[in-house]
Amino acid sequence: MSLFRKFFGSNNPASEEDKDNEYNKFSPDSGHPFGLPLENQLIIMGQKFQPTYKTIIVSDLHLGSKGAKAKEVNEFLRANSCHQLILNGDIIDGWQLKKGGSWKKKHTAFFRTVLKMMDTWDTEVIYLRGNHDDFLEQVLPLKVGKQFSIRQDYMLKSFGKKYFITHGDIFDSITSQMKWLAYLGDIGYTFLLWLNKWYNQYRSWRGKPYYSLSQTIKQKVKAAVNFISDFEEKLAELAIAKKADGIICGHIHKAEIKEINGITYMNSGDWVESLTALVETHQGEWSIIDYPNFNLEKELEEIWDDSITEDIDRI
Repeated sequence: MSLFRKFFGSNNPASEEDKDNEYNKFSPDSGHPFGLPLENQLIIMGQKFQPTYKTIIVSDLHLGSKGAKAKEVNEFLRANSCHQLILNGDIIDGWQLKKGGSWKKKHTAFFRTVLKMMDTWDTEVIYLRGNHDDFLEQVLPLKVGKQFSIRQDYMLKSFGKKYFITHGDIFDSITSQMKWLAYLGDIGYTFLLWLNKWYNQYRSWRGKPYYSLSQTIKQKVKAAVNFISDFEEKLAELAIAKKADGIICGHIHKAEIKEINGITYMNSGDWVESLTALVETHQGEWSIIDYPNFNLEKELEEIWDDSITEDIDRI
């Protein structure tokens, strides 16, 4: 099986039917909390809606690993839309696949969701390589049609500001220079995720909310805190060198928006533990979407109310 078919599926009619079935569960009769499918949110009562956001940035999905929350990120993207979708590295976990990781249908479904966004909303998709999908270096840079490209990094220009986007592993000496140690650390991290899974099953049984062990460790262990602080400062310095107003990254699995020496530092987090994304509104405002706390139903109601108000104002 070719790499393309493994990730995107075959082109036979049966696979197309399976793809449609994935979206049918979002129909009004499905009882799904997100309600209408993406296609039916385009025109309601003659009102054409623009995409939910101007830009959506996700990173560190680690598809192919046991810890990947593919179902959740698929649900998030199907419930939203954007002019530009930036996949900021470690989307595919090549390290885990080399070690015999598992590629599941829901991992393939992610790319089908992205293709659906491109088809429905004319979304531009920019895929930036990370350290876990460094096999992409063999094809960089690659542009497929007008809407899809794979790059090393990207300069986003929006509302008169420039944001340099990179995965962030460039400043991680372990991943860039000592890959054997990075692989060893990856084994330890995989074990921590396994432990985290069983611990949260126990918490769920006790009626308690989700709890991330690794996030707690990062916040409590002094060495981890210092590493994250140094990482953020070095990336802010890179933004200055690139004459950019801000820097957007991933890699360390810690979502953040803050100012560092006059530079806007933003991290999109991950879809293994924290389940977060960076979004830019049509007014140029940035925020972090925390998937467990994301209420799309309420957001759609607000969009609906705004639309009705605009129609009344025109009468």
